[in-house]
Amino acid sequence: MHQFFIDNSQISGHDLFIMGQDCHHVRAVLRMREGDTLSLIGREDGREYRCHIEGFEEDRVHCRLDFIKEKDAELPVQVFLFQGLPKGDKMDFIVEKSVELGVKGIIPVSCDRSVVRYDEKKAHSRLMHWRGKAEAAAKQCRRTAVPEVSPVCSMDEALEMAAGLNKAVIPYELAEDFSITREIIGTLRAGSSIGFFIGPEGGFSEREVEKAEKKGVSPITLGKRILRTETAALVFLSWINYHFE
Repeated sequence: MHQFFIDNSQISGHDLFIMGQDCHHVRAVLRMREGDTLSLIGREDGREYRCHIEGFEEDRVHCRLDFIKEKDAELPVQVFLFQGLPKGDKMDFIVEKSVELGVKGIIPVSCDRSVVRYDEKKAHSRLMHWRGKAEAAAKQCRRTAVPEVSPVCSMDEALEMAAGLNKAVIPYELAEDFSITREIIGTLRAGSSIGFFIGPEGGFSEREVEKAEKKGVSPITLGKRILRTETAALVFLSWINYHFE
C-alpha cells in the first residue's frame, strides 16, 4: 500500500487531500484510480489515515477516510545523530538507513577533518536533498513521522544542541571499555533522549573530543574494529533497536 505524508491542514473531517508533487505522483506515476486505497500520515499528529481515492480534482487528489490505524512505528526513545560531514554521496546513505532504523533527527556537523565545505547556496540545496531522502525513507519503512534533517552546523553548535538531551555519547577509537557502552544503552528508558556523534572520514580530532568531554559528552567504543563513517551510525542505532524492540 502506498503511503504519503500530509499536513493536518489537508484534512477536513472525513475528507483528505493530496497536493503538490505527491498529487502528480499518484496521478501520473502510480496511475492510481478512484477506489484505490492508500495510507496518509499526518505530519503534525503522526496518525495513519487509511483512505480510498474519492476523485481527482485539478490540483489535488480527494480521498475519503476509511479508518484511522492505531499503531506506533517509532522508537520509544528519541535518538539524534550528529553526523560529521562525509565525502561524496555517503550522507545520502546515512540519512536513508538512519531513518529506517528509527532516528529522530539528523544534524550534519562540519568537523575539523571534514573535507566537504558548502557555500550558502549549495548548503541549502544539499539540505533540501537530504530532507527529500529522509521523507522517501520514512514512506518506504512506514514510519509515522519524518525525521528532521537540520542545517549543517559547527561542532560548537552541535554540542550546544546535545546539551539539551538526557544523554550524549561520542564513539572514539581510543576508548576501550565496552562495558561503558553497554551500560549507557542499558540504562536508557522510554521517553528519554540520546545524541550520538559520528566523525567524518578520519574521525574526530583530539581537540573536538576534549571539547565534547568538557560539555558532558561521554566517549564510548563501538567495538574492536574501526568502522567507516557510514557504518558507525547504523551499528549504534541497531543496538538501540535491539535494546528496545
